Amino acid sequence: MRLLAILLSLLCLTAAQAAQPVYKCRVDGKPSYSDRPCPGGQGETLPPAPAGIPVGDTAGVTTGDSRTLLELEKARTERARQAAIENREERAQARAGHVRVRQVQHCEKLRLQHRWLEEDLGKAHTPAQQEAARKKLKRQAESMAVECPG
Repeated sequence: MRLLAILLSLLCLTAAQAAQPVYKCRVDGKPSYSDRPCPGGQGETLPPAPAGIPVGDTAGVTTGDSRTLLELEKARTERARQAAIENREERAQARAGHVRVRQVQHCEKLRLQHRWLEEDLGKAHTPAQQEAARKKLKRQAESMAVECPG
């Protein structure tokens, strides 16, 4: 029973230390980190330690070690930058996929029109109709060759 009480008290103590806010202040134009609010109420409260950084790495928060806090801030900033880059890449890939689908649809439409023009040429009765159908078929084939190579 005592062991359980000791473990629970240690767990509560660790959780309380991990949940302490960190304040970022500016002193003479330089950033300063502390576990107490900035004088005059100026500055900002930083979010909790970034995900993926073990609680042991935040020991500097309670001691006021600004190097540790700076490293945490750099890690958070780098993760945010990487997430933004990945998000842009995903959107670009989605756009490229959408463009590719539209191109395939367009080429299929041109191929269908080409078949219809071939049918029209076969149904033409007079030489004038045949010549007009050949001209349309030729122009459509040239358009398809430009827009849908291969």
